Amino acid sequence: MPAPIKIHRRIDSHQHFWDIARLDYPWMPAPPSVLRRNYLPGDLAQLLTRNDIDATVLVQAHQSVEEANFLLDIAEDTDFVAGVVAWVDLTSPDVGEVLDELMKRGKLVSIRHQVEDDPDLAWLSRENSIRGLREVAARGLRYDLLLKAPHLKYVPQLAERVPDLRMVVNHIGKPLISQGIKEPWAADMAAIADIPSVFCKVSGMVTEADHRSWSVGDLKPYVHHIVEIFGIDRLMFGSDWPVCLLAAGYDQVLCAALEAVGPLSDEDAAKFMGGNASAFYGLS
Repeated sequence: MPAPIKIHRRIDSHQHFWDIARLDYPWMPAPPSVLRRNYLPGDLAQLLTRNDIDATVLVQAHQSVEEANFLLDIAEDTDFVAGVVAWVDLTSPDVGEVLDELMKRGKLVSIRHQVEDDPDLAWLSRENSIRGLREVAARGLRYDLLLKAPHLKYVPQLAERVPDLRMVVNHIGKPLISQGIKEPWAADMAAIADIPSVFCKVSGMVTEADHRSWSVGDLKPYVHHIVEIFGIDRLMFGSDWPVCLLAAGYDQVLCAALEAVGPLSDEDAAKFMGGNASAFYGLS
């Protein structure tokens, strides 16, 4: 008799909260963008219930320890937030002490630097960045990779220099979906997928497509490549809510991701929709 399939919580591995009166978010589009308002747990709870999502991973959107503590405060008070991906200055000499202090708060699972916005394209290979990432790995924390095409080539080098660092690529590496361009993204992502400890989030795709006229067909060539090179065991769903609202609602994003990935067995669906995120981040 076959062993029963383990049922995991359904987890959204990538969502944000912010209070625009508390912090400025320079990456946001100018008013009257749909993003230029507060998004907090009460805004997301009903969407999660409607889509049978049990838990989320809350991801940083501002590069400050102030925001890190703000997100950890929310996580402590919000049952559905299972983990927090926070920012710290990884190039700071006291990064270890800062990490230790944040880890006292509970629910801190990963660190993210917005490499895509950093003026130094080689940020991932800098000596002070590597030192900071070694501090992350030493504490058993994960690292979220927010990258664009020019940064992808540095990930294999980083994995060699910090072999104990568990990493997850955000937003399938942000290919140029709106332009229909696959290379060098496809080759660079294949090199990353060759690193067994690196996972990938199937997230953030609709905002890389044409915001007004995207279709699932636009996403499929990119997602099919990701499924082929990573395998379903290293992929996880993420909504990128509320950033996704620039192009689609929560329900649309979830349906598009599932359709783009293609038919899955019950076991693989459980992995993609929660099991892999739980295993990668060590969610309780």
